[in-house]
Amino acid sequence: MKRFVPLLVIASVALLVAGCSTTSPGASGGKPVAGGTLVYATGDAEPTCLDPHVGGNYPQALVATQYLESLVSKNKAGDIIPWLATKWTESADGLSWDFTLRTGVKFTDGTPFEADAVAANVAHLQDPATASSTGYLALQKVTGVTAVDKHTARITLSSPDSALLDSLSQPWLAIESPTALKRSQAVNCESPVGTGPFVVTKWTHQQSISLVRNEAYTSPPADAAHTGKAYLKAIDWRFLPDSASRYAALTAGTVDVIDNVQPDTLVAAKKSKDLVALDAPRPGASNRLELNSSIAPFDDARVREAFIRSANVNDAVTSLFFGTATRSYSALSSVEKLGVSEPKLFGYDQKAAATLLDAAGWGTKNADGYRTKNGRVLELDFPVSTNQSIPAEQSLFEQLQATSKQAGFKVNLHPLDLSSWYGALGKNQYNLVSAPYTKVGPDVLRILFDSAGTIPAPSGYFANHSQVKGPALDALLEKAAQTSDQAERASLYKKAQEIVLGGFYILPLYDQQNHFLQRTVVSGLRAMPTVSTPTMYDAWLSR
Repeated sequence: MKRFVPLLVIASVALLVAGCSTTSPGASGGKPVAGGTLVYATGDAEPTCLDPHVGGNYPQALVATQYLESLVSKNKAGDIIPWLATKWTESADGLSWDFTLRTGVKFTDGTPFEADAVAANVAHLQDPATASSTGYLALQKVTGVTAVDKHTARITLSSPDSALLDSLSQPWLAIESPTALKRSQAVNCESPVGTGPFVVTKWTHQQSISLVRNEAYTSPPADAAHTGKAYLKAIDWRFLPDSASRYAALTAGTVDVIDNVQPDTLVAAKKSKDLVALDAPRPGASNRLELNSSIAPFDDARVREAFIRSANVNDAVTSLFFGTATRSYSALSSVEKLGVSEPKLFGYDQKAAATLLDAAGWGTKNADGYRTKNGRVLELDFPVSTNQSIPAEQSLFEQLQATSKQAGFKVNLHPLDLSSWYGALGKNQYNLVSAPYTKVGPDVLRILFDSAGTIPAPSGYFANHSQVKGPALDALLEKAAQTSDQAERASLYKKAQEIVLGGFYILPLYDQQNHFLQRTVVSGLRAMPTVSTPTMYDAWLSR
């Protein structure tokens, strides 16, 4: 889902801090040490529920990766690999998949992991009462799950789904104890029960989550560095929303790992020999502005293009991100191989913007320099989620506000907390919005740009914020979702992206930023190749 809950080809994120990669060995090296409590400080919003089936946002995925597991995972090459399922086969007609499940695995409440657990989890995600968004949208083609036997689950589909394995690898579709799912949602939100290497023992709201090692753990993904239980005895997961406070705690040694690292902090960390950076761009959509084409003035493609031409994104990225982010010209993250990049469509050109606005009838300006048409000011409402947009990004929006004013746009920035931000979107009270979406694979394009994406999920959330409604685009995305032929999929997704980019429905900015800093006492920390969340299973402390 949204950062609350995924392909760009040429863009990449260049991290200034030496030693960065998607796996951080730390500086200590040597033989792993068992024991100790790792302190992790997150700057992302605190989840309202620790069960990622409910809603389905990135803060949930960050912490849920420590205690929940999925049927499949991905390796660094992007290949689907075994996890709770050891193998899988697709039927000849593509309408069912059989998953062979790992044996001898138990949830931490003692419930055996068997085929009925898979059925219970799919039912939970699809139940409107769960109010799922990410998981619900990913399972739209699933019609049911049956237990062929205790260790074989058959998933049936309404039509072939080439993205099914990608979807099942995500933490928002992770498998929870069917026994625990029978509890009330309030109880399950406080302490979800999985098969993972750690167990939630206490959630002190607005402060921290305590996790302890699962001593009976036996089910790491196929690409894990070791087997058996985790090295760490416990994790102290803290909520520190202020960036400066997180970095100060890290340098003081009271915190071992921080996320949501700001560009200036990355530059400062370069001078320290005690810190190591981990860069893990998220899959799915690029960070981008979505232009609401369902209401004026962006129901006119000329006005959409004029705004895009008037936004000086390159200079803003350069001045605010200090080389830690690279400009994107794609709808998709650089993580995905099928992304299409079109730099020529997004060049900064005030003269072209003026010509387009004149042609669209916005030819006059008022005393404040804003364009008008029939007495109406060319005004844009831009709700900004202060929980999701880092300070550098909010400053970037202010710079775009200033450069678009030169063309005559009046951009009204509305900083909002997450609940109010969702409310503005639900009421269609926006012309512009920045709403990154994390999903594995190019099928994120269907979630974001199919006409059906304008219809809210049971949670009330919808993902097609640019409000594109095109039968030709819908047909391309549906055909791509049904074919397993890789060359055909690539061609179909290319055509779909060309429609989105050429229609000026979005303004790409850069990859979704996902920077971590750790002290050198931490070894073995890595980002999952699925949605780039950190996993502490292989991590250990040398202190």
